[in-house]
Amino acid sequence: LTVFAAGSTLSAIAANPAQLIGFRTLMGVGGAAVMPVTLAIITVVFPPRERGRAIGTWAGAVGGAIALGPVLGGLLLQNPQWFRWLIGNDWGSVFLINVPIIVVGMIGIARVVPETRNPHPQRLDPTGLTLSITGLVLLVYGIIHADDTRNWLDVTVLGPIAAGVAVLTVFVLLERRSAHRSFDVTLFSSRSFSVSLTAMSLAFFAMSGITFTLPFYLQVVRGYSTLSAGLCFLPFAVAQLIAAPRSARMVSRFGERAVIATGLAIVIVAVVGLAFLTVDTPLWLVLTDFFVFGLGMGNVIAPSSTVVQNSLPLARAGAGSAVQNTVRQVAGALGIAIIGTVLSTRYADQLDPGLAGLPAAVPDTAREALTSSVAAVPTVLDRARALGAPGPLLDEIRSLAFDAFVQASHMTVWISVGMLVVAEVTVLTLLPRRVADHDGHGTSTH
Repeated sequence: LTVFAAGSTLSAIAANPAQLIGFRTLMGVGGAAVMPVTLAIITVVFPPRERGRAIGTWAGAVGGAIALGPVLGGLLLQNPQWFRWLIGNDWGSVFLINVPIIVVGMIGIARVVPETRNPHPQRLDPTGLTLSITGLVLLVYGIIHADDTRNWLDVTVLGPIAAGVAVLTVFVLLERRSAHRSFDVTLFSSRSFSVSLTAMSLAFFAMSGITFTLPFYLQVVRGYSTLSAGLCFLPFAVAQLIAAPRSARMVSRFGERAVIATGLAIVIVAVVGLAFLTVDTPLWLVLTDFFVFGLGMGNVIAPSSTVVQNSLPLARAGAGSAVQNTVRQVAGALGIAIIGTVLSTRYADQLDPGLAGLPAAVPDTAREALTSSVAAVPTVLDRARALGAPGPLLDEIRSLAFDAFVQASHMTVWISVGMLVVAEVTVLTLLPRRVADHDGHGTSTH
């Protein structure tokens, strides 16, 4: 938390994008040390019979925070004067706000969280860490670079992706043989661990891609302010806060497989609903869909996390939560990379023909900006109007751009649905109805 606070403070006063990226990396280092440990502490402190409720509360808090972040961020961005005097810019407050929250958290940790320590800690794994970072950077870069080439088969796209997969394959092979592995691949020998983590990761893939896309829809296409767009995520947060803590009771009654599968089915219904969004869909329908989405996620993340942790001995709780957090974060990063790239390339392909009518006075850079991101549409069209472009033509291009974005977002929705269907089939066919914890409670999983 101290490292995360330091990274947040430095990010708030970053002078250029390169500095911001570097300081965000520092935040990532701190965050990566927090999330797995929180889940490991819960696993150690609570006995198996209480662990489901505890992890449900944890999952509800995490899910709620993911949705509440845009609300707080929107409030701060809409009122930049609150912190401009302190940091000298209009956007750094979204990072600086982390510091007082962390101070409260650290006080709570000092007062109530017991210390737990592995009596036989292992050495660091610099080779594994280097390989994993290199492989993931290459893989994600290749995916994102497809946005520049607009061709997934281009050698500059396939090359990094293939290299990334190759490096990650070597990483996995080395980790299987390492005596001090940073990523414990042997945990995947447990079927309940593997199936639950697969379901949770694919759900995170879908959620990350969708939550990346929706702010563009709300702020640009619908014209909502940053605060209003953030408030639209409140139903998602409320639903998770309702569903996740109560999922343990449902698991006791119906079993893990039924609850997780039902949660995934609810998520699929909500995501399919997003495939029918239009430029003027009634807001109450959008908010209802977000609420249903949150209900489903609450019944996926909490019981899946519980199964993952209960399938391991307490001595490996830290390794299990670390692997769980790593896989989930990687799935989320790939979701943003893949969904974002597909969204961008599809949007550009659909919009290109409609730009032929722009007057020659509109610079090529403005045309490129229009096709690169829907977020540029209002600014570019305002400049084109100042250069003498006729209003009806610009209104037509705006309509074309928004329609192109909505249609492109529908394609990304179906990608997410496909991932969720894979997760649903995996759970229904491979996860036992009731999963035994490592202490022998429940029904055997092997």
